[in-house]
Amino acid sequence: MKEDEEMSLNSSEQALLTAIKKTTDKLNIDNISRTQAYATFYHRYPEVKWAFLASMVSRNTGWNMCDLQGENMKKALSKQTRDLLFLTYERANWLIFKDAFPQLLLYAVSRKKHVSYLHLLPYLNVSSFIEEKWRQFMQKPCELELIHALIVNEQHVIQKPVIEQPFYQDKVFKSMLFFFQDIFHFSSVLFPTTKGELYGCSVHDFTKVNNRIDLGKKLAALLFHEKYYPLFYEFSLKTKHTGSRYDYEQYFVDETSCCTPALRKVYPAIRHHEKKREKWFLTKKEEHKLMKKPPFPKKVHFTKWYLQKQKQLHILMKVAQVVNVNKNGHK
Repeated sequence: MKEDEEMSLNSSEQALLTAIKKTTDKLNIDNISRTQAYATFYHRYPEVKWAFLASMVSRNTGWNMCDLQGENMKKALSKQTRDLLFLTYERANWLIFKDAFPQLLLYAVSRKKHVSYLHLLPYLNVSSFIEEKWRQFMQKPCELELIHALIVNEQHVIQKPVIEQPFYQDKVFKSMLFFFQDIFHFSSVLFPTTKGELYGCSVHDFTKVNNRIDLGKKLAALLFHEKYYPLFYEFSLKTKHTGSRYDYEQYFVDETSCCTPALRKVYPAIRHHEKKREKWFLTKKEEHKLMKKPPFPKKVHFTKWYLQKQKQLHILMKVAQVVNVNKNGHK
């Protein structure tokens, strides 16, 4: 929304928007700050379940980022490739936070002051779709509908500026590397427990927005399942997020050798810019389809899968190292 339109607001409303934007920018520094911000918000407003989902998915983003600086990835991938993958993760998650967190803060103010400030949503450049869903939630709270709406929103927010952006399309999503996403854990999101168990879901054809939305809804169903939720929430409360996979490997019964570093030891804060927010729209038919509740995932226990993947990855890295040594020796 244009500055002159924002000037039509009263001074307290302008001050509130300024404070929300400043707080969002302050917390949108890196993966660690975003993860903690989502978790802290959820602890205060547990009815906004998307915030907990966002914090747990953000943990996975951090682990994937730090994998790129681990011993295995350094042997297999060039620095340029690893930097590109890091920037892809970072850009997508920065954009989601920049769009979603102001919405959460505006809701928090509305709750605290017992008056709706949702009329300020247009001044935060959010989609008309999510504006409508927040208004419905304030009038008649439906936690499931709100979490599904925020999942639909976040995946559309990154579709054009990241997934369909020519640079990322050419350098990342159409590269040979992306076809090996199963090997490098790109296609799976893990929810750990302090009992040393891993649960999760996977997605195929990550570049399709509907597939990522389906994944998000399945993850939400798993995260808030009455059997598993206490385990995941306990992990969130007890485990500081560092970006290293040691965050959850420390709970494994059998000792593992973690070879991924903590995020802030290997990555600086990245400065981002957003020229113009990409607008997106849904037809009522598309909305109805995307907002449907999915069936509960058939396979959610991932501990054995993860340990097998680690062994496969270790073997693959040894092969890559031998190939590189032989290639260099024949120059």
